[in-house]
This record gives sequence, C-alpha cells and structure tokens, in this order.
Amino acid sequence: MLPPWVEHGVTTVHDLSVVRYPETHPQARIAAFQRDFSSSLARSTHIITPTEAVRNEVLDYTGFDPRRVTAVPMGVGAHFEAWPEARRAPVLDRLRLPRSGYGLTVSTLEPRKRIDLLVAAWGRLPVALRRRFPLVICGASGWENDILHDKIREAAAEGWLIPLGYVREEDLPPLYSGATIFVYPSLYEGFGLPPVEAMACGVPTLVADSSCLPEVTAGASMLVDPEDGDGFTLALQQGLTDDCWRRATIDRGNLVAQGYSWDICIDKTLDVYRIASQS
Repeated sequence: MLPPWVEHGVTTVHDLSVVRYPETHPQARIAAFQRDFSSSLARSTHIITPTEAVRNEVLDYTGFDPRRVTAVPMGVGAHFEAWPEARRAPVLDRLRLPRSGYGLTVSTLEPRKRIDLLVAAWGRLPVALRRRFPLVICGASGWENDILHDKIREAAAEGWLIPLGYVREEDLPPLYSGATIFVYPSLYEGFGLPPVEAMACGVPTLVADSSCLPEVTAGASMLVDPEDGDGFTLALQQGLTDDCWRRATIDRGNLVAQGYSWDICIDKTLDVYRIASQS
C-alpha cells in the first residue's frame, strides 16, 4: 500500500486472494485491505503484478487502464541449484530426513494452500510407497488449521509424514535437492515461488491446475486438480515412480527456472517506475 502521505506512486499487487478467497484470511488482514487498498489505488499512477493471471484479475477488479498495469515476474536466487548427494547429506542428516528421497511441500499452513488435500492424497498411496517416500512438510504453522495439525500428527505417528515447521533460507536448496518430487496444491497464488525454486534445484514438480501456477511453471510441471482425490493420488504415484517422466520434467523445469531472474525483475520494475514518473 502507498503510505498515506504519498500523493502518487506505484502499487505492487502480489495477489487478490483477500478479495477472491476472504474466508482463507484472518479478519485483521481483510480489514486492513478494505481500509487501505482503495486509497492506494486512487493515488497509483501504475500497478505492478507478478503474473499475467494477477494482472487480468486486477484489470477486472479495478477497471484500470491496461496500459497502466504491468506484469513483472519474480526471480529465483542463484543459490537455488541442485546439490549433489554428498553436499546435501549433512543438512538432510541434521534435519533427520532420509537420503533416499521424499515428497516435499514448502508452504505456510493456511487454508488456501490445500495442504489438507495433499496429506489426504498421500495417505491413499500404497503403504509401501508412502513409507519409502515420506511426505515432508516445511513451512510456518499458519492459521485456521487445527484439524490439519491433528492429521499431520496422526500421519507422523504412523511414520509416513515428517513435519519440519519453518526452515531457514540456507537450508532450502539442499532440502529441495533431496526431494523425489515437489508438490504444490495451492488453490490460489500470485506467483508461487516454491515450485520454481524446486525446479531450479532439479526436482520434478506437481502443482495445482489453478490461478497462475500453469503460467509460472510453463509446461514443466504435472498439473492436477487437488479436489479430485483419486486423480491427485494417481498423479503422486506417477510422479514418484515414473522415471521417464521425472527425467523429462527435471530438464524442462531447469529451462523454465533459468528464465526467472531477480536482475530481470529489478530491471523491469525500474522501467515501470521510469514510465510512471513521466505520467
């Protein structure tokens, strides 16, 4: 949001989940959005969004001139790269993760991320497969998820789920690199950095066929409807066992991830500010 004392400026709208899915946000966040967003828009000479998907939503919601709304993709840090087994092993050992592989999701445990559907789908995998590849959940504890936390504790007690909680930034590249598959079933995203970070680390990805995720992964990820329970489980099973698909997906994912650069993001953002300063 633009500060109250600013007459004109550029607003970045990362997503419109507060508008589209208010039930997935705390009331305080909704109240802040309702209080400040209209004022910020009224003083905005330009709007930046991270994807074309969000750009189209902003145009529909605000009625802004399309020439004043620009999609500027986010980037992936250069430290996100595939770590060989010997290099990542000390980190995996410290986190008590199997070196032989696991499923991974990196996400705050909030309702729109649909981690509850992922846990349920993983629980329908054959017992031998989910014991061979436990599901690792990494991310902050979130909100409105008491039932989810109960399910996570039950699955952890059964031995096929490992909850890590929040993981520091420097541990993410080896954590990604050790995964057999990365899964992101989120209902709605503005960009969705974790799947791209996973692709940069050489991990095949499976994402929800929703919001901007097909756009961002650009054909390099398996798409799934997380609401289709049986279909979700079948996709997970394929992702864990189909070596041909995995090799092809890793190669495509690396190419897509290389197209996301913070330097490019900075340059395009500066271009928008230059244009805005002249209007």
